[in-house]
Amino acid sequence: MKEQKLRFTALDVFRGMTICFMIIVNSPGSGATPYWPLNHATWHGFTPTDLVFPSFLFAVGNALSFSERKFQYLSSKQVLLTIFKRAALIFLLGFLMYWFPFFKITEQHEIISFPLHETRVFGVLQRIALCYLFTALAVYYVRRKYLVWLAIALLSIYWVILLIFGTDAPYSLEGNAIFKLDLWLLGESHLYHSHGIIFDPEGLLSTIPAITNAIAGYLVGKYLQEKGGTVQSLGKLLIIGAIGVLIALVWNQVFPINKKIWSSSFALLTISLDLLILPLLVPISENGNGVPRKWTNFFIIFGKNPLFVYLLSEIVLISLFLIPLGGTSLFDYINIHLFQKLLPGPAGSLLFALCYMLFCWSVGWLLDRKKIYIKV
Repeated sequence: MKEQKLRFTALDVFRGMTICFMIIVNSPGSGATPYWPLNHATWHGFTPTDLVFPSFLFAVGNALSFSERKFQYLSSKQVLLTIFKRAALIFLLGFLMYWFPFFKITEQHEIISFPLHETRVFGVLQRIALCYLFTALAVYYVRRKYLVWLAIALLSIYWVILLIFGTDAPYSLEGNAIFKLDLWLLGESHLYHSHGIIFDPEGLLSTIPAITNAIAGYLVGKYLQEKGGTVQSLGKLLIIGAIGVLIALVWNQVFPINKKIWSSSFALLTISLDLLILPLLVPISENGNGVPRKWTNFFIIFGKNPLFVYLLSEIVLISLFLIPLGGTSLFDYINIHLFQKLLPGPAGSLLFALCYMLFCWSVGWLLDRKKIYIKV
């Protein structure tokens, strides 16, 4: 029982950390360029921010290793219904989030409808939904000892697909097969637009390697349940993680580490880094009596309502950008006239992100205090 409690605390802390940092990197204050660790790599390369989303997928798989127990009490039909229903709800929430607030404001300050044919189809929650769906089905139908081979197969198949269907520069922005498939399947209007560039970093094809992050999280969760948080068991995870990092760096020479195309080397690197982080959290999350340490409560608050807090953070941000004030948006007004005055430059940008994260945390704290846990 002691080991089980320890792992649950570590899982909540790990999941909470991913939400916490996801909010910080998604909400930099305007008026200055954020510090480089808080930006994604422009294309090839890696920054600490690039680890956040893969870690959340890892946490999704880890949570599945505990929640799958209820499958044994359900019929096959009920299991499939549960899996597909949850995936569909998460996907729908992601789609509605990008459609929100269902209208647009023109440069002439006119309010017009936001048509469905201009709404982004894929995105963060949509990728979470698809990765959960595939991983849950794999967990239910594939014997656990074959899941590692399934993950290796997915990474290898994805690499081959990019090489075969890409151009002479298969890992470039213009020549990758991910963009080709999304463009053919959805058209430009349904893709992600940023600074004049049309490309969806959560495209359909690049979801294939992302599934391995969730599978890895599941396998680690089962491993900890069976082996416990002993020095030996955690040490093995650390060794595997270190070896994985080395292999990913070697693989990077022929298949560049790239978050936007979720290259197989990127998937392996992020899985390996999570294998180094989670084992370190297990022994420090609770004291010798099985009681969570005080510092963990901050992150556990995020971990108890992760999807709701993430949705809240995105919707409030969108609203701040839409509200006009002083010839600009409320978001820019707050940053220019408050945070950039307090701390000019990237420090002010970070200060806003931290304050905004604390606002979201306070909502999560209030929900936890009232024992409200919103499950999907």
